[in-house]
Amino acid sequence: MGAKTGLLVYLDGAASGPLRLPAEADRERTAALVGRLYPGWEVEEAAGCELGDATHPPAGTAYVGSFPGVDIICDRHWGSDYPSRLPQHLIDASAGRRLVVHWMHSVVDFLAFAVWEDGRLVRSLSLSPDGGVVEDIGERFPFEAPFWAGAHAVELDEAWGAQDPYPLPFHPLELGEEALRAFFGFVLEGATEPDDIDPYEVALRGFRLTAPGGPTQAEKEAVLRAAVSRMAPPRMLTYGPDGSLIVVDRR
Repeated sequence: MGAKTGLLVYLDGAASGPLRLPAEADRERTAALVGRLYPGWEVEEAAGCELGDATHPPAGTAYVGSFPGVDIICDRHWGSDYPSRLPQHLIDASAGRRLVVHWMHSVVDFLAFAVWEDGRLVRSLSLSPDGGVVEDIGERFPFEAPFWAGAHAVELDEAWGAQDPYPLPFHPLELGEEALRAFFGFVLEGATEPDDIDPYEVALRGFRLTAPGGPTQAEKEAVLRAAVSRMAPPRMLTYGPDGSLIVVDRR
């Protein structure tokens, strides 16, 4: 499994499940949404992206879409081990609505999600095999029950020899995919179900964002170019007869 997410989704009412959305986000509503959620930030429009590829954008980029009844923000900037500590202005923007955040990172088997109803936190979960359970706040959702009950225990591969038991009762990424389906009606990996939506049929708009007081995109690119200019030419290595590494002469 290799899926990653950095999702904030605002929904009218307490609706969950498949998001029946137009193919493209409304341009003006989306720009207004970015202005509300990133006050004081430097904002530049960029290429858009389908939701299926947009859930974990590069640093400094967000993919955003405002649809009837649903606002979707894909931005890894807001992710943390403590979803309950989401910046207050993002929570305030959920007045009269449901807000769901979903953060997942396959490299470290990390999952966090949280739900606010009309600005009130009702559930927050954050866990990984290395960090354990960091947050477990509020009543668990029905889709979580089988995971906590041991129905999705991680089976160890005997080919790897003796291993310690997996430190959690389930794999966070498996629960993360089930949370995506329960909250939004799609998955990024694994088998789809008949009612699932296709996240590659939903187009989001792209934005490059610079936090107030932070380096501009041009300044970041200049730093990168300077670092590259200081690098030595690339070398190709191979093993010598005695097993040591030697440089290949490519002249």
